[in-house]
Amino acid sequence: MKNLKSVKIFLFAAGLIGMIIGASLLIIPIAFEASAGIRLDNEVNILSEVRAPGGTLMAAGILIASGAFVSGMTYISIVLAALFYLSYGLSRTISIILDGLPTDTLVMATVSEIIIGLISLYLLFKFPKPQYERFNQ
Repeated sequence: MKNLKSVKIFLFAAGLIGMIIGASLLIIPIAFEASAGIRLDNEVNILSEVRAPGGTLMAAGILIASGAFVSGMTYISIVLAALFYLSYGLSRTISIILDGLPTDTLVMATVSEIIIGLISLYLLFKFPKPQYERFNQ
């Protein structure tokens, strides 16, 4: 890929977004969700259901961002970013179709996730695929 620096900047930014959102859901879920108009209260079961994917989002963000620093991780980070962001964006789109339009904040999240996912998908097809010689023998 000709402009590897821009790929690394993109991966760092996409990973950082995942880490921040994931950490927010894991550590301060009530306040974070309230910023989108979602009221969680102190219901233990709901908090558990929100914190668990928060940890997953944070871990995915770390792996995505690692592709900006570890050249051996760049390709897999692009793959993960495409899967991660497109799955969230498309799942939210299905929710919009089935459940109706959420708050503007969540609509913006949907659009952002789809855009980041599509950029990742574009990079996936432009980035040279790693060669694993021991598997090709």
